[in-house]
Amino acid sequence: MDALVAAGGITGLAKNATLIRNPSLVHSQRFYAKAMAWPCPKGLILNGAHKRSSAVAFWGNNQEVIDAEARLLVNTYARVPVVFVRGEGCKLYDAEGKEYLDFAAGIAVNALGHADPLWVKAVSEQAATLAHVSNVYHSVPQVKLAERLVDCTPFADKVFFSNSGTEANEAAIKFSRKYQQVKAAENNSKQAATDFVVFTNSFHGRTMGALALTSKHKYRAPFEPLMPGVQFVEFGNLEAVKKAVRPGSTAAIFVEPVQGEGGIYPAMADFLQGLRDVCNDAGALLVFDEVQCGLGRSGHLWAHEACGVQPDIMTLAKPLAGGLPIGAVLVTNAVANTIVPGDHGSTFAGGPLVCTAALAVLDRIQEPGFLGDVAAKGHRFCELLTQKLNSNIHVKEVRGSGLLVGIELDVSASPLVAAARTAGLIVLTAGNGSIIRLAPPLVITDVEIEKAVDILADCIKVLD
Repeated sequence: MDALVAAGGITGLAKNATLIRNPSLVHSQRFYAKAMAWPCPKGLILNGAHKRSSAVAFWGNNQEVIDAEARLLVNTYARVPVVFVRGEGCKLYDAEGKEYLDFAAGIAVNALGHADPLWVKAVSEQAATLAHVSNVYHSVPQVKLAERLVDCTPFADKVFFSNSGTEANEAAIKFSRKYQQVKAAENNSKQAATDFVVFTNSFHGRTMGALALTSKHKYRAPFEPLMPGVQFVEFGNLEAVKKAVRPGSTAAIFVEPVQGEGGIYPAMADFLQGLRDVCNDAGALLVFDEVQCGLGRSGHLWAHEACGVQPDIMTLAKPLAGGLPIGAVLVTNAVANTIVPGDHGSTFAGGPLVCTAALAVLDRIQEPGFLGDVAAKGHRFCELLTQKLNSNIHVKEVRGSGLLVGIELDVSASPLVAAARTAGLIVLTAGNGSIIRLAPPLVITDVEIEKAVDILADCIKVLD
């Protein structure tokens, strides 16, 4: 221990503390203490610099971090009062050592859970080799990842990388308009199609273009006027889509095969096929937003596979790099051939580090039997929830696709979310706040699923 203290420049530890070097932390000289007081007491000296509260030192409890956050960060998040400092598998641990079962997975991001050994090994080795070079140059992991994504996606010919889901959808908006510009020029049309048809309960992101395609009023209102030319149609209403789509005006239809943020609403196969037919007839592009529902979450590699319908563009993000920021836009050659250098770009997108992380995620998800297990666990999860919760008068429906599951209530879900958290279970809300959203890591076990259902069944009485 003395040697560790000397090596890290750390003093002032609580009695009985055990220091552990944590290679996953960005700053190589940081340590965390696993002791009777978790993680380290305030006033800790890091690298010889004694600072308190607002400094880089770790705090001794949740509230100290929460108070510092209120002073230091822009108030864009209504965070819950817990500070997570460590994760392992499907479990999280807060600043006071409490253990939680994670059925949120960082909003459907941590597909392999926390600190997956093979993922950590791949990321650590790449970080020690080459992390970033920008898109001025070529890099091997980016090409390898693009090849893997194209190979496992029947409709896709090429890939554009971004840093998030909203960036992926921004790129898809631009690609849709550029495609229509090129087609209009080829057909000697005076005006290209520029409009978009999207759906109620949709969520495509918070940047200005993607926000224009997002239905929730409270997200849109503070920033209006948004991008014009967007028409919202009832999700699942194909006749309304046919009336909304206009040849020569509609550039693309954007749709989530399973709506996540909107309330866990899977699209029916005949609806998606109808959208494909409408787009074909109108010369519009069909864009599938699989940022949340894609990459194994549904029990299929891509959620739209269950319906047998192919888009022209598909956007990905959340689980792709297992917790590191990445987005991707998969396109056909017909779309890719209309894009030229300078049409779009990103400094950080598709860097060696995040692409290596994504390859590690794909390696695991594409293991034989993995997706079948996700589908089976999702089916069992919905069965258990129905058995244990349906007798409660506030439960309207349990629905989902694979391991993206929603419990619709007739009251606000917030009390149940809070009670579950107190009992050691992390869940999310969706829709208008009356839906419990469950999106655990894809590696969740049957035992962990049963425990989560038992906690929810015990906590649901808070709604009465």
